[in-house]
Amino acid sequence: MEWLVGPFEVAFVQRALWGGVLVSLICALAGTWVVLRGMAFLGDAMSHGMLPGIALASLLGGDLLAGAAVSAVVMATGVTMVGRSPRLSQDTSIGLLFVGMLSLGVIIVSRSQSFAVDLTGFLFGDVLAVRQGDLLLLGAALALALVVSVLGYRPFVALAFDERKAHTLGLRPKAAHTALLGLLTLAIVASFHIVGTLLVFGLLIAPPATVLPWARRIPVIMIGAAVLGSAAVFLGLLVSWHAGTAAGATISAIAVLQFLLSHLAAAYVNGRPRLSRLVLTLIARPGPRTDKVPS
Repeated sequence: MEWLVGPFEVAFVQRALWGGVLVSLICALAGTWVVLRGMAFLGDAMSHGMLPGIALASLLGGDLLAGAAVSAVVMATGVTMVGRSPRLSQDTSIGLLFVGMLSLGVIIVSRSQSFAVDLTGFLFGDVLAVRQGDLLLLGAALALALVVSVLGYRPFVALAFDERKAHTLGLRPKAAHTALLGLLTLAIVASFHIVGTLLVFGLLIAPPATVLPWARRIPVIMIGAAVLGSAAVFLGLLVSWHAGTAAGATISAIAVLQFLLSHLAAAYVNGRPRLSRLVLTLIARPGPRTDKVPS
């Protein structure tokens, strides 16, 4: 059992495990709504839209997390404002803002003679570099995400399934959408320095999508996503330790593997009743009438 528990006796791996679990819990709360509302592209655009703020904060010697937060808020505000245009689809406005913010970030980086911004860390994170202060920050982010999820549960449910009905019920779908963007921004900003912007969706989308074929209640999806995300963190760190692979990428790869296995299993289970009905139909089908065959 030394191979199983040995890596987690090291202090920085323990902090990585706790940090990954906290990120998994935050992403389970936000990612469930992202999956139910089909907001994956928006989340991707917002995560990459943080690059200008991070690059500028790095070049000015400021706090990267603060720069990411400001940039993400600007991106979310831009998506909300541009999305109100009746002549532009939401995907079009999100795509344009995505390209614009990413281009601005690259321009800022290119102005640096030393390329001080660590793009590798931005894209892929460094889960093994989690510090005690990061855990406290993630704990505060989790508490805030939980409060937003509880207070906004009814409007979020109505918004996810029928925006017009949400308006009819007086649940203020526009305000709910803004709160949901805030929850998504919180999850991305809190997670990017742990697993990076390219890999954050391994924990934001894969665990809820993995549970979706097996659960019909939203709280069950959230709980299942939290459990699977935490399991992906544990297994990812374990495999990374023994195989010498990148920890963040390994965690995300395991989360995606869980998704693939879940949907393959769901397809098999859902296909068995159809196969059984087909077999029963073939068995029950009457054979040829031999009594009328001419001799």
